[in-house]
Amino acid sequence: MSAGFSHRVVAIVDDGSNPFEIGVATELFGLRRPELGCAWYEFEVCSAQPDVRMHDGMFTLSSVAGLDAVERADTVLVPNRPDPEVGPSGEVIEAVRHAARRGARLLSFCTGTFTLAAAGVLDGRRATTHWRWADLFTARFPLVRLEPDVLYVDDGDVLTAAGSAAALDLGLHLIRRDHGAEVANAVSRRLVFAVHRDGGQRQFVERPVPAVSDGSLTVLLSWARKRLDRSLTVNDLARCAAVSPATLHRRFRAELGTTPLRWLTGERVALACTLIERGERRLDVVARASGLGSASNLRVQLRRHTGLSPAQYRQRFARAELVGENAGLAGGSGGLAGGSGGLADVGR
Repeated sequence: MSAGFSHRVVAIVDDGSNPFEIGVATELFGLRRPELGCAWYEFEVCSAQPDVRMHDGMFTLSSVAGLDAVERADTVLVPNRPDPEVGPSGEVIEAVRHAARRGARLLSFCTGTFTLAAAGVLDGRRATTHWRWADLFTARFPLVRLEPDVLYVDDGDVLTAAGSAAALDLGLHLIRRDHGAEVANAVSRRLVFAVHRDGGQRQFVERPVPAVSDGSLTVLLSWARKRLDRSLTVNDLARCAAVSPATLHRRFRAELGTTPLRWLTGERVALACTLIERGERRLDVVARASGLGSASNLRVQLRRHTGLSPAQYRQRFARAELVGENAGLAGGSGGLAGGSGGLADVGR
């Protein structure tokens, strides 16, 4: 992202909001990150009232900005609804509607999806919410295409996360969209939290089940990440894990919520993204180093995962000093970035 990046994120909070989600938003968008060498977000919290009590009265946010702050927002964030059975105030609904009309990006965490739906901005669109409230949401908002079994949904200018912890997943995905894979990975390392590997404007990530206690896939994933330049297959992974391919498939589904092949391809694309960001312009070199084999397959997989051609990905996310030095990558159409490898073993 260029040094001229300027983007204001405004979170709308209400009495009873979850402090964890406010903390996630502050951590991701509100903290200065000079070590990244790029301009960062401006972050602000607003509410219909100046003092906001958090969930169970844990503490009170005082002197919070009014809802007029939403008018200055490039991204409007709605954390959880304290009680999904009770709708948001008319003031909040109108603020969200006005933001949508002027083209602001909309983001919700957990049951904040109820607020977006109440404002009518999700009609006919894909979204997710916390599984506990999925049935209520579907009954109340039948025009919304709810996907209850995913961590988050990116539907372009409207993004929704399923739960409080999924707010981190979605937030890192958004950073990846805005700043590229390398910056998102730097932030995730600071958080000691894994950035997701799949990207794109229509991304959804399957909900992972907690890893089994013996950490059976941890060693395997580390082994595979060190060998992405090789022509690894699912059978190779199974042999390394000393299990059958069928058993490996079940373990990947249980622990990571994906298949071995999807995981492996995602890791390869992630590595390719990082190499392009670092200035490598020779597609055949990137393809070999990431294990994607050929420049043509690299183009196909990069577009499938990010919606971008290599040239567009590099133009958008490569370090500024490298963009002017190198040229010649193939063109394509728009989209967003995927993650890169080397982090903790968390599924997508």
